[in-house]
Amino acid sequence: MKALGILTEPESRRVMRNSFGLTLLTFIVLWVAATFGLSAFGEYVYDWANAQGWGDFWLSIIRFLYATAAVSGVLIVSFLLFPAVIGLVLSVYLDPICDAVERKHYPELPPAREQPVMEMTGDALRMTLVIVLINLAALPLYLILLFFPPFNLLVFYSVNGYLLGREFFEIAAVRRMSSQEANRLRRRQQGRIFLTGVVIAILLTLPVINIVMPIVAIAFMLHVVEKIRRREGYSIR
Repeated sequence: MKALGILTEPESRRVMRNSFGLTLLTFIVLWVAATFGLSAFGEYVYDWANAQGWGDFWLSIIRFLYATAAVSGVLIVSFLLFPAVIGLVLSVYLDPICDAVERKHYPELPPAREQPVMEMTGDALRMTLVIVLINLAALPLYLILLFFPPFNLLVFYSVNGYLLGREFFEIAAVRRMSSQEANRLRRRQQGRIFLTGVVIAILLTLPVINIVMPIVAIAFMLHVVEKIRRREGYSIR
């Protein structure tokens, strides 16, 4: 509930507008790439089958299959890469939202350390790459479990909940502690951070709600980091 309160802050509206535009632009590029890639492969298969002398019936089936595959590919790419894209976009707007949350709820905190641009960029790219690679590795399992709901969603949200929880906790925590301290704290609170990541992963994939959820997710994780940090007695920086 505290995290939802960030939506009333003026800073949130600017970040929401910019993050939505950047996310949409990213997905347009992905959609175009997926559509052209699958269509080109389908045309290659069609030309090969036509050269082999396949009849019109089979050629029409091939056209239908690769058209269906193109649409399905766009949907699969969107669903699987959404957490990674959101993670990358969120990392760009992490500091403004965290500053707004701290001004409102933790005014006693001193200014957070300024992270070098290369460090922030490296963290964002590392997080995105990890999420993409693990989701691609899990893709065969996702496809198999597609016929066994709700196990497919359970696996998807568990995988991305772990990844989002871990990565966003570390990104938020290093604002006020070293990477080593953040890692130790994360290992001590793995269960709580995992559940936080699952909640974020679920809300980020809900239509309409996910428009505002990136900002809420940042605020949510910051509150979790502060609660854990104070409970564990880690000093601020």
